Parts: sequence; structure tokens; C-alpha cells
Amino acid sequence: MIFGKKKNEPVFSLDPVSSDPVTSVIGPGFNWHGDLRGSGGVRIEGTLEGEVAVRGLVVIGESGKLVCQLLQAETVVVAGAVQGNIQCSRLEIRSTGRIWGDVVTTAFSSEDGAFLRGQMRMEDRVEVPTEATITPAQVAAVEDAPISGITGDEPLPGPITPEAEEDGGG
Repeated sequence: MIFGKKKNEPVFSLDPVSSDPVTSVIGPGFNWHGDLRGSGGVRIEGTLEGEVAVRGLVVIGESGKLVCQLLQAETVVVAGAVQGNIQCSRLEIRSTGRIWGDVVTTAFSSEDGAFLRGQMRMEDRVEVPTEATITPAQVAAVEDAPISGITGDEPLPGPITPEAEEDGGG
């Protein structure tokens, strides 16, 4: 057959493409204070305050909140809230996702309703953790560069609504 049926393959996939399945979960109702380092996949549905360096997939679920200076991972999917800078190979922001911070990535996708307040820089290549660690020098370098529009002393902003935008707050 010369002319076959056109395959209906989606151009945009919402499912994270990662060889690392989610193997660890910080569930709703949990509050974690400290750094998270390792390899594999992690899903955050609770609250985490600390640095994150994961060789693999990091999913911030709809009920998840992350406050950090730097989140480093191969793939990051945000459906919850992140207050901090992100460095990853691939970033997806879902319709419920909110990010307050700067992003460095090689691939980016978002759904309608996704929110990003900060700067985004697209690179040909992004260094992700190879030993799944953050060195003190990396932390010091990030601490010297403030997150856009965030002092670090304020609580995690709430969802942005049209009314809040008009009032100039969140």
C-alpha cells in the first residue's frame, strides 16, 4: 500500500520520560527538613525544605511543596509548588504547578495554567548530579545568587489567582 493511514501519535506527551521509576515517596502530611540526595525516582507529596540532588526523576505532586536553594535532577515534573532554582535536563510544569525561582534546562514543556516566576535559560547541555551529591561550593555559589523576587525569609507563596495578581500579591 503506497498511502497508509496516518498514525495518531501525540506530539506532546504529559507522561515523564525517564528510565527511573518513582521508588521513593515523601507522602502528604510529612514535613522533611534536610537534604535529599540519591539516584532513582522520588515523588514529593508532602513538604520538603532542603537541597535536592537526584540522579533520575523528581516529581513534585499536586500536594507537594519544596523550598530549596537548588533542585538538581535529570527530569523534574512540577504539579505542586517549588520555591527555589532548578537545574535539570528536562522540566515539565503541569497545570497545577507553580515555580518561584530560576530554571536552567535543555528541554521544557508546560500545560495551560502552569506558573513560573523567574528566569529560564535553555542550554545545549546541563550538568546533573553524577554522584548524587551537592558540594559545599555548589551550595555557596547558589546562596550568593538570590532567587528572582524572593528574599528567602517569606513563607511559600500561595496559588496565584487573577484577583491576587490585580492586588499585586500572591
